[in-house]
Amino acid sequence: MAPVGGVNGAVGTDVTRPPKRYANRRERSATGEPSRGLQQEVLRMLDDAAVKAADRAARIWAADEVGPIAPGSKAHKAAFCRMLLDTHNPYKPSVVKWPVLDAEARERLVSLPIWDIAVQTEGKARQRVLSYAAVIEDSLLRRAIELDGFEEGRHKEVLSNLVAAYGIRLAPEPEYLVSGDPEWAFMVTGFSECIDSFFAFGLFALAKSSGFFPPALVDTFEPVMQEEGRHILFFVNWAAWHKRNLSWSRRPLFAAKVLAVWIFLIWERIGIARGVGSVGDAGSERPAQDNNFTLTGGKAVGAVDMSVATLIDVCLEENERRLSGYDPRLLRPNFVPRLMRFVRRFMRRPSVVPVA
Repeated sequence: MAPVGGVNGAVGTDVTRPPKRYANRRERSATGEPSRGLQQEVLRMLDDAAVKAADRAARIWAADEVGPIAPGSKAHKAAFCRMLLDTHNPYKPSVVKWPVLDAEARERLVSLPIWDIAVQTEGKARQRVLSYAAVIEDSLLRRAIELDGFEEGRHKEVLSNLVAAYGIRLAPEPEYLVSGDPEWAFMVTGFSECIDSFFAFGLFALAKSSGFFPPALVDTFEPVMQEEGRHILFFVNWAAWHKRNLSWSRRPLFAAKVLAVWIFLIWERIGIARGVGSVGDAGSERPAQDNNFTLTGGKAVGAVDMSVATLIDVCLEENERRLSGYDPRLLRPNFVPRLMRFVRRFMRRPSVVPVA
């Protein structure tokens, strides 16, 4: 069960909690003991009904605006910002109870070549998103981007707790610094998540249906997967809104920046530019790390001889399902799904799709 609780918020120096301006209660009494409010909050985190209510609220949302929402309009900005803010699931990583795994299940988890990259990616994402939030003047947009950065930091906290719980060894983490253009940094994170989330949704579904991940572990990690869906939905709507609010003279420069980000990410994905920790340490138990695991890991988690066509079908289905609960007037990430549909046209249709 994935616990929920806490208060709605954005980002603070502690990535496990929102900033002070979003808090509405003290967590400790004058004696240093947990306050009565916090004790009640923890009990609510462990209540099945509260968990289900928070999960549902994070998946289903519609804007109050009546009628069409024009991309680039004030109503559009309000809608994609409110979507992110209103669907925030206030779970706390510190109270997540990681399920006990048998030796075989733990070995499968440890053997995945992703943990160094996953933790470091979330650490970099938090810094990149917050660097952009710091230069935004619009209060509503800044709050939404701060929340995005807070949730990226919380993902890192969840992953760090997971690897600690199951004794997964990590390489030393680098210092997470952002230099240069904050907008570029934000766009690199946003478009990168559009790629990775598309394939991660499918791989997570395959790992669940095949039994690669035990049900208890699936339930515990599910809120993180759904948050990634919210993040890419927010990002593509921000990109559309931002472009339409630039002067005509600046729009070609923004389009060029978008193209440059995609070239950078494709260059990175094909392995010409690799990040720190992409290979295992000689003589250690850590597997070689794979920057492209979200694209290549189907057979690792599907427990079947799965074709690329099947993986694409599952990813398309899961991408649609993850985003289906949000207002259809919001734009959807379309570059990767359209590209995969085009590629899929040249492949034979599989007879069985191994996802329930």
